[in-house]
Amino acid sequence: MSEFEKASKGAKMDFSQDMSYGDYLGLDPILSAQHPLSDAHDEMLFIVQHQTSELWMRLAIHELEAAREAMLMGELPKAFKMLTRVARIFEQLNSAWDVLRTMTPSEYTAFRPSLGNSSGFQSHQYRLVEFILGNRNSALMKLHKHRAEAYSRLEGELGRASLYQVAISMLCARFEQEDLAGPSGQSDWQADPRIQDLWQRVYEDPSAHWELYELAEKLVDLEDYFRRWRFNHVTTVERIIGFKKGTGGTAGVSYLRKMLEVELFPELWNVRGAL
Repeated sequence: MSEFEKASKGAKMDFSQDMSYGDYLGLDPILSAQHPLSDAHDEMLFIVQHQTSELWMRLAIHELEAAREAMLMGELPKAFKMLTRVARIFEQLNSAWDVLRTMTPSEYTAFRPSLGNSSGFQSHQYRLVEFILGNRNSALMKLHKHRAEAYSRLEGELGRASLYQVAISMLCARFEQEDLAGPSGQSDWQADPRIQDLWQRVYEDPSAHWELYELAEKLVDLEDYFRRWRFNHVTTVERIIGFKKGTGGTAGVSYLRKMLEVELFPELWNVRGAL
């Protein structure tokens, strides 16, 4: 008997009547969902990279929604675990850009016409992640109107307090201050010095406000990885298409650079200079 046979002795080999690994994961539809529209070798890389990124974003949404619910229930330790996981998901998404950057401009040009007007800018899952975190540009909803389910989910999110608004409500309650979180669906969030002052009180005495202190750091950690993902996106696009317009009609690199200026949790970054 070979070493392999010894090691695998007892392993189930017949799955004609039982659920297998592939059955449980639904691998057949996943692995048959890649349909290149050209003969270019690198189009498969482009499709798989974006499909896997969408899967990671699906998990990020799952974790962010659960983290928000845990915060609303006052179960912060559970929320911390989920927020940590989301930060690591964006670490994985960052690594995906490294794979895509192995494609040269010439290789991308060979299949770019096949994309038509499709663009990552149209990802409803990415938009949902931003909406949950608090960056809510409702004008972009029209991009998703042709897909009723996606539009409905985004619309529903706009009716809820964002993750950061929930954190601010907890912060204000801790110091018995008026709730400064603002209305659900607010899209023009500006840094509020009153909120920064409350975060400063947390940072000046962490031991007295440990859970809020840890929440603040989890949020900063999440945004740190999110910013890196945006930066790597810009770098990858510039490396492959330079300053051409994006396939979906955006300004491409210029638009993506503008997005680097967006701060999700501005008071948590500003407070560092005040300590």
